[in-house]
Parts: sequence; structure tokens; C-alpha cells
Amino acid sequence: MLTGTILAESLRVGSDLSVPSLRVVRIRRDDVSASSTPTQPDVFTVLQFEADDAVADQLADALAEMLIDGPNWYADFRAGAEHVVVFPGRIFRYAVGDEDGRAAAVAYGRQLGIPEPQLDWR
Repeated sequence: MLTGTILAESLRVGSDLSVPSLRVVRIRRDDVSASSTPTQPDVFTVLQFEADDAVADQLADALAEMLIDGPNWYADFRAGAEHVVVFPGRIFRYAVGDEDGRAAAVAYGRQLGIPEPQLDWR
């Protein structure tokens, strides 16, 4: 079972995410004012989702196209033993526990200006 998180604020206006078996399982609003950047809102709408592992590639490709181009946005999910971190136009895939793979995704996030507290996926 694939599980992950998308921030509603990270999606381009007009986005339409339609992936077979994708289900939102939790929605929450978080105050991130302590770690947000000037180009991010102070409150995030967090959509936790799940789907069949078989749609991982389709989901990653769709998110890479739908995320707002800019310095602050990504989505991530786990599919089986793989962690997938998606930035606008760029996808990182690495085995869970692969510190080199994780470090590459974190380094790219830093290049985009994502604050350290938001690079906390595990």
C-alpha cells in the first residue's frame, strides 16, 4: 500500500489529480508559521493519502507536473520499500533506509530553498 502526503497549497490552480485507487485518508490544517518562508502561507492543508503500489509511477509523474514551480514545494510517499520525493519537474526514488538516496533528495530541496524543518521525511 502506497502512503504519503500532499499539501493542498503546493498544487497549481486548476490541477486535477486523478489516479486510480488514490484515496484521501486524513485532512488536517497545520500552523507552520515558525518554519514557513516568505513565499509560503503560515498554514498548510495536509492531505494524507493512500493508493495501490502499482500506481506509484503514475502518481509521481502527475505530481511532478502539478506542483507549483518555485522554491518551496514537494510531495512524498512510500510505495513498498521505496520512498518517492517529488519536486516540480523532478522525482527522487530511493530504498527506505538508503541514506545516500535520502541525502540527494534533501540536498535538492535545500537548493530550492525548502526550510530544514520541512525536509524531515523519513
